[in-house]
Amino acid sequence: MIDKNDIRVVAFDADDTLWDNETHFKQVEHDMCKVLEQYAPAETVSEHLFATEMKNMPDYGYGAIAFTLSLMENAIKVTNGKVTGEELLQILELGRSLLHLKATPLPGVTDVLSYLSGKYHLVLFTKGELLTQEHKLQRSGLKPFFEKTVIVSDKQETQYRELYHDLGIQPKQFVMVGNSLKSDIRPALDTGACAIYIPFDVMWQHEVTDDFEHPHMVRIENFEEIKRYL
Repeated sequence: MIDKNDIRVVAFDADDTLWDNETHFKQVEHDMCKVLEQYAPAETVSEHLFATEMKNMPDYGYGAIAFTLSLMENAIKVTNGKVTGEELLQILELGRSLLHLKATPLPGVTDVLSYLSGKYHLVLFTKGELLTQEHKLQRSGLKPFFEKTVIVSDKQETQYRELYHDLGIQPKQFVMVGNSLKSDIRPALDTGACAIYIPFDVMWQHEVTDDFEHPHMVRIENFEEIKRYL
């Protein structure tokens, strides 16, 4: 399924692949709903928040800052402008907390990256806000494992093909490791690369897509299993 003799580059997604991210976003959303509970039920607040995020995505992209802007806009709209300045400040601080996550590596990550180092060229290929992602990578302690860090606004076939060109490789020499079938796995496979899919416990609604199988994809349950294929 993955020919180790062909592979030269192993790329890794960051959030919810190397460290927990979405759990913290969900907690902030929950806490925002508590702040606004006198105005609307939590289900209504969350539903409108997702719609606000999707509306804002073409302008803001992905990440904690984009999420925080959507939190505050949503608070104003869902309360019909009745939200107080103090409540908005509370929501702002909730969003700001996402900029300082510890980015503690998930179980097995450090061991596997150490195992792969020297055998392959390791690349961090993730989407989001440049500064936020750079800071999380630094705090995680994983930066020394990666020869190259590429942070993009989105991960579709175009971005994968540009990465292959920059690395001077063919798609068959590349394998992508990530937790999102939509942005990590499917576009890599569609360009002719291989992929290792490792689901995370929590998935952002925008990343949810139909499950599928593919001859060049392997599905694993824990990070250590990567050693079986590479």
